[in-house]
Amino acid sequence: MKPHRPACLQRAAFGLALALLTGSVAAQAQTEPPRKALRVCQDPNNMPFSSLQAKGIENRIAEVFGRKLQLPVTYYSYPQRFAFVRNTLRFKLPEQDYPCDIMMGVPVGFDQVSVTKPYYRSAYALVIPLGIGLDHVQSAQDFLRTDPARLNKLKIGLFDRSPASQWVHAHGLVDQAVVYKMLDADPAQYPGQIIDIHLKNRQIDVAVVWGPIAGYFAKQSPGSLRVLPLKSEAGVRFDYPIAMGVRHGEREWKQQVESLIDQSQAEILSILQEFGVPLVDDPDARAR
Repeated sequence: MKPHRPACLQRAAFGLALALLTGSVAAQAQTEPPRKALRVCQDPNNMPFSSLQAKGIENRIAEVFGRKLQLPVTYYSYPQRFAFVRNTLRFKLPEQDYPCDIMMGVPVGFDQVSVTKPYYRSAYALVIPLGIGLDHVQSAQDFLRTDPARLNKLKIGLFDRSPASQWVHAHGLVDQAVVYKMLDADPAQYPGQIIDIHLKNRQIDVAVVWGPIAGYFAKQSPGSLRVLPLKSEAGVRFDYPIAMGVRHGEREWKQQVESLIDQSQAEILSILQEFGVPLVDDPDARAR
């Protein structure tokens, strides 16, 4: 057992350690080389969020940040379904640098990264094709009030382990659910296929998916799909804030990213609207 040290010595030792640490951090900050690029971790096949062709929401926002930083934007691509953070943001071989420094879209509360302030808030949405006898539906309540003989024949597409699963269970629609894997092992799969292929081909009748997916793929078929953002209800939360993520311990970089978010509000909003992302208010902010 270590001998007990008087409190004055403990405080003195702590003060010395803090001074040494502060000096070390300051010295490191002075010698740290400037960034040569905005290096983004991305899934290469995850529209509407990111793609190898840099056509997604997160790609476009990264380009905005790159211009403000006066840096080129580079991407390190890795399928999101395979331990994404460990193989991108936290991946480092001896004598080599990290391959990327920022994830452009993570949910608030995601503890594998240091999460910034949110830059948008969206909600899961009900996606309904027009002309299938549901044109009267303007809300989730309208959908649930549909004639039971009609409602019980509908095939509802959704992802496993999502709020949609809780929703169909809460409303006695489990038998109508057609469940897709949230993280499919096939890297050729992308989340929008539930609308882009399965809904269009009538393999399902309606879909309940994350808002940006719903909005983007509905815009690819103008006039044929209705997107209805869902309101949270008892036991089912549908709306979530989305932020960015950096490595734990990189406080200055996180602060710089948050400053970029603040400076880029107009550009971010324009991009989200262009992609058809349904935006919702923060219920906590309304309550304050």
